[in-house]
Amino acid sequence: MNQKVLSGSRNVAIVGPYLSGKTTLLESLLHVTGATSRKGSVQEGNTVGDGSPEARSRQMTVEVNFASTDCEGIHFTFLDCPGSVEFAQETYNALMGVGAAVVVCEPEPDRVLALAPLFKFLDDWKIPHLVFVNKMDRVCTEEIRCATSFTEILKALKTVSSRPVIPHQYPIGKGQELVGYIDLVSEQAYHYHPGAPADPVPLPESLQEEEKKARTQMLETLADFDDHLLEELIEEIEPSQEEIVKDLKMELGADLIVPVFLGMAEQSAGVRPLLDALRREAPDPAATSERRGVNTSLDTPLAQVLKTYYTPQGGKLSLVRVWRGQLTDGMVLNGVRTGGIYRLFGQQQQSLAKAGIGEIVALARMEEIKTGNTLSTDAKVKELPRAEQLPPVYAMAIAPEKRNDEVKLSGALAKLLEEDPSLYWEQHGDTHEVILWGQGEIHLKVSLERLRRKYNLPMHTHLPHIAYKETIRKPASRIHGRYKHQSGGHGQFGDVYLDIQPLLRGEGFSFSQKIVGGVVPKQYIPGVETGVREYLARGPLGFPVVDVAVTLTDGSHHSVDSSEQAFKQAARIAMTEGMPKCQPTLLEPIAAIEVTAPSEFTSKVLQLVTTRRGQILGYDAVSDWQGWDKVSAYLPQAEMQDFIIELRSGTLGVGFFNWKYDHLQVVPDQLAERVLAMNDNGNGK
Repeated sequence: MNQKVLSGSRNVAIVGPYLSGKTTLLESLLHVTGATSRKGSVQEGNTVGDGSPEARSRQMTVEVNFASTDCEGIHFTFLDCPGSVEFAQETYNALMGVGAAVVVCEPEPDRVLALAPLFKFLDDWKIPHLVFVNKMDRVCTEEIRCATSFTEILKALKTVSSRPVIPHQYPIGKGQELVGYIDLVSEQAYHYHPGAPADPVPLPESLQEEEKKARTQMLETLADFDDHLLEELIEEIEPSQEEIVKDLKMELGADLIVPVFLGMAEQSAGVRPLLDALRREAPDPAATSERRGVNTSLDTPLAQVLKTYYTPQGGKLSLVRVWRGQLTDGMVLNGVRTGGIYRLFGQQQQSLAKAGIGEIVALARMEEIKTGNTLSTDAKVKELPRAEQLPPVYAMAIAPEKRNDEVKLSGALAKLLEEDPSLYWEQHGDTHEVILWGQGEIHLKVSLERLRRKYNLPMHTHLPHIAYKETIRKPASRIHGRYKHQSGGHGQFGDVYLDIQPLLRGEGFSFSQKIVGGVVPKQYIPGVETGVREYLARGPLGFPVVDVAVTLTDGSHHSVDSSEQAFKQAARIAMTEGMPKCQPTLLEPIAAIEVTAPSEFTSKVLQLVTTRRGQILGYDAVSDWQGWDKVSAYLPQAEMQDFIIELRSGTLGVGFFNWKYDHLQVVPDQLAERVLAMNDNGNGK
């Protein structure tokens, strides 16, 4: 890493859909700036990012990767973010700390919709961003000219962005190849040159008219935010390049526009002009801090944790963005002393003595610090905003392959959740399973692989059991239960009569007594209630019983042999006798869900819900998201286990949902028979 004096810094997130080429773009950025001597390849598994076995084996980014490089006096920190929607929390957490984002996409209009949630997040948080249309060589064919394809992708991008999308470059095609681009600021044409900067060439006459239209579009959009530029355009005065660049910097920094670049990251084509635009037009750290509402005139250091790692060698690392002031090694932040400051370059670490505003560095051994925490030497500092927690949508029941490992599991899961806050785990009160929740099947598989690799905790997994309940449909009166046992000395005697009746759904359980004349002494009545409650933990169908009222109406006792324990047994006998006479029926948990998806897929969402026994409650347009609908429904939890998989499949990967438990509902008879048959087999009944 070079030690020359730098005039500034930029930190930039590289985001976009899975397979769009983000990691390849990072490799090109590092290579063309001299940070690496050899460009790595995702296929060969030798990239700077994606160094974990979980990422290498899948050839996909599964967590944020950090790498730094220097270019023309600017120190860049790049954050290569996951593209899969299942790892979106990683991306959102990282975006909270950057000055700008490069959105990488392929030149296929049909896939642009996958960018909609990402664009909304960027615009909601006013994060400056530009687009790099990658793999442009794939659409430069005889059938489709480069320019036509680029125009189509621009139109598609405008449908998912709430900010004006403007071209910063224009493609130059020749035959079936993308050979260069035109910089719309300078109107200089360039031809790509393998392994070197693009060569300036005369502007092709065949593209002059189209280039002029694209440049006019760019200037007119910029003029919407600059009265002086608007006057120049009206008076047909050619604005200077310096003025255009200044406007681009101002409008981009305020998240008012989305400039679009193009190229081929695999060949490093178009990477240098992208880097140059980030150097000239992306906001500096102070501007980014002010955008976040941070008072940079104060000396008190202020930072925020973007990501947490647990490494085999160095222990815990907290990746932080410095918003104000300076961090030094050994400084106490939030009552915790830093155990070292490091700059990350993929899997490598470079020790630092200090880190200033705008830098993203790792702090070692911050044991009580979590992702999202605001760090300062001032205990009264206001918390910085953090990305919203994504709700869990997919679950697996897990258990250690070795029973002796059960004691280690909770500690390992706590560390796993620190690294990945989109995970959640619970010990289910009814099924007694340990359930790991996440954002999808791949997400949970990656998490379980980490458990095995980092903590030597291989897991058995299966889909979670549904927490069925049962209730009754009709009452039963004077159900008799007698417990009499003689074994030398004092015996055991308890005698009860119970009335059992159903309650309204959701009323739970109630116990009362109508004993007259002390036929059951008061000191034994709690034993009766205990016996009833113990029985209801597993009713005649094999599940916990709810919404039942039991009344003790009569009984008898023995002056010597009666006891609370005897009456408990008598109550269990009465319940065992009476409950099957009350028409027991199976109940299933029902969730209230809200499904959000583009309006063009609303009919598919409605069909998906109804085919899974769901009840549609209604749907409305999302007020702050044009072209998106939200469907409200009730859905049985038994139908939710792979709901997210089908929802994403039917909505180009962008549909999502929130849910919460709402109520219990009777299971249809045919389905109830299957559930009971499976339960009989599972419990050996």
